[in-house]
Amino acid sequence: MGLSSGDRVPDARSIWLFQDNLVKQNLEETLFDQFHNYLEDKGLFVNEGKIVDASFVEVPRQRNKKDENEKIIVRLRSLTKSGEGSELWNDNPYKKRQKDIDARWMVGERSRTTEKNGEKYYGYKNHAKIDSKSKLIDTYDVTSAEVHDSQPIENLLREDDSGQELYADSAYTGEPIDKMLKTRSIIPQIIEKAFKNKPLTDEQKALNKIKSKTRCRVEHPFGFVTNSMHDFYTRNIGFRRVKGVIGLINLVYNMCRYEQIIRLQLLPVRC
Repeated sequence: MGLSSGDRVPDARSIWLFQDNLVKQNLEETLFDQFHNYLEDKGLFVNEGKIVDASFVEVPRQRNKKDENEKIIVRLRSLTKSGEGSELWNDNPYKKRQKDIDARWMVGERSRTTEKNGEKYYGYKNHAKIDSKSKLIDTYDVTSAEVHDSQPIENLLREDDSGQELYADSAYTGEPIDKMLKTRSIIPQIIEKAFKNKPLTDEQKALNKIKSKTRCRVEHPFGFVTNSMHDFYTRNIGFRRVKGVIGLINLVYNMCRYEQIIRLQLLPVRC
């Protein structure tokens, strides 16, 4: 049931409980898939190329002691590794409810944290694959922030990606990914990067420039969320809740993008 102009607007607590109930039942995934099917019926997933990228989703930074951090359990999606994080703060349940033992710093190869644009990030990542023509989010995956951008790429792929070009930045380079894409009959259009004592050739630079013209379209959904939806930041605690919120953000973006496509007549829409 929708709201009319004369109805009372639910307060923040009611909205939070509604969101929490959705997330507890993983209904954000069901809603995303249902709207995805609607967009597909309208012919708005053009399927003439896809783009993958990841964006940080920040959460409040934890102020834990060193020994507490060492005990915190590392939980990556459904995988659970050894640790004692879930046993921390049992003597103080109020404090425990405010502790996120699933979020992580973005971890670099040479140091505990790395910086992007001079900033350090703590939280999670929203990995997304978008349709290159419509800029709609086709699939997404959520991980903690230390997971490399390229790691969940196989989870983002669908059968109908076969025969299409897949654009991505240089974080997705490597023989394993290249081989996996070719096995699925997906044409890799990955930005090439230079290595020590092996600079890019003029031909590689020219190809990178061509690929970037398409790849940069992935910035549209992330930029829209940042500028129009108060950014990828949440005060929710724990992987389950954050995953649900990210799913709802992706769903709302697709709804807003659909409205833009219809209003501005950006693409033909199937009746």
